[in-house]
Amino acid sequence: SITIKSKLQCTCLSLGTSKQRIMQFSKATLLALSLVVSTSAFVPSASNGMLRVAPTVLPSPMMMSSKIIRHKSLVAPSFMAAAVDEVAEEKIPEGTATVTELIFNLVKGIVGAGVLSLPVGIAAWANAPSAVVPAMVLIAAIGGLSGYGFALIGRCCAYTNSKSYREAWGKTVNKSSSWIPAVAVTFKTISAILAYSMILGDTSVSLLATAGFNVAKTPALLALTSTVLLPLCLLKNLSALAPFSLVGSLGMIYTALAMVVRYVTKAYTKTGRFGTDCAEALRPAFGSVGAEGILTPSAAILVGMLSTAYMAHFNAPKFYNELKEKTLPNYYKVVSTSFGISIGIFALVAAIGFLTFGSATSGLILNNYSTKDTLMSLSRIAVAVSLVFSYPLAFVGARDGISDLLKLKSTPKTQNTLTLAILSAVTFAALNIADVSFVLALAGATLGNALIYIFPALMFRGAIKGKNDATPGQKREVKFALGSAAVGLLMGILGVKMTLAAL
Repeated sequence: SITIKSKLQCTCLSLGTSKQRIMQFSKATLLALSLVVSTSAFVPSASNGMLRVAPTVLPSPMMMSSKIIRHKSLVAPSFMAAAVDEVAEEKIPEGTATVTELIFNLVKGIVGAGVLSLPVGIAAWANAPSAVVPAMVLIAAIGGLSGYGFALIGRCCAYTNSKSYREAWGKTVNKSSSWIPAVAVTFKTISAILAYSMILGDTSVSLLATAGFNVAKTPALLALTSTVLLPLCLLKNLSALAPFSLVGSLGMIYTALAMVVRYVTKAYTKTGRFGTDCAEALRPAFGSVGAEGILTPSAAILVGMLSTAYMAHFNAPKFYNELKEKTLPNYYKVVSTSFGISIGIFALVAAIGFLTFGSATSGLILNNYSTKDTLMSLSRIAVAVSLVFSYPLAFVGARDGISDLLKLKSTPKTQNTLTLAILSAVTFAALNIADVSFVLALAGATLGNALIYIFPALMFRGAIKGKNDATPGQKREVKFALGSAAVGLLMGILGVKMTLAAL
């Protein structure tokens, strides 16, 4: 190395280069040579078998100076350039959340206002109490498949060292098509805030009626949007709103318990305390079509709604990477427990709502309850507060997704203009679409099925294909995953057909 250094100095002096540049160039050259000679610095990538530079402790901080590494005179050999490109992959920080914390957060993310529309999903194909039995089986089955899809996404992130849904897709399917899941996630988020606006409109009318004010949905929603939702969506920092999402979880639990109380006490039967308080169309009505109704195409409406209800899959990479002890068994524990709890809550709300009102079940079950019912009015308040403070959190996701897809510059003026445009469009749609269950069913049958069943299966196939140590069991599992994707595709097609036919 001394000989090399001397020759470099002589050569550069003959060209009239300064002494300082000579020393920098020589040190950079020695660094490149040391990486070439030290074969222990190269290890095979677990994801694709290509060469990757392993982290190396250098003897002097000065040798890592950006001025030296980016010096114009430093020309690395082609194989060195390829290896350096591979080392540039960002290391994902270690997580800090425990299994218990993530279970709570995932349940909170899954169990939202969408659960309040599940009873009408049963009423779409039945009007007799026996329909609850196959409905519970369907809720559990769809929940299980949804949990499996969620687990697949985490496994793909583990196998490919990915930190986002889009990155995992790029590494397992095709980087050039990574816009596909990005589009699906963006429009799924838009459908979520549309449902929020519709629920807030109905809830506001009911709460104002409870207070003695007879206000139509249009002025109620316009007033709420312009005075509350718009200022919240224009905020630059939303971190202060996150704790309010806990109100939503507690509100769902309270609502489920209140519904049970009203069902057990028969408060909404013909002779019950609130039996005649509601409009005729919202009073309990039952017929003769029970469990056998599950075999009709209309059952696909409930399937589509469940695909929306269980949707949290675009956050699967985040839940895996935030684990304090990042292992797949711990991740599986988070997923299985969270989806198990969610299945129980969904089954309870869907069953009790349908058993109370039958075929008269509204698209939002809270609409069936009397405005004079204090127990359910408190539930409306909890749901409204939850949605108001959750709304901007979801809205920012939709706005940023649209901005990214359109490649807009992230300036305050652009963000404000986009906020006004999106919020205006969503509010207009919320005022002109009568049934929130239609939005949930259609979004679930299309975007939900893609994100829950189809995309995870395709990513898993790519991850196993690029995994050098894939086991025979994992290769067989690819067929099962693709089978679940095919089932999701069929459910989606049937769900779209039946949802549109129900208009």
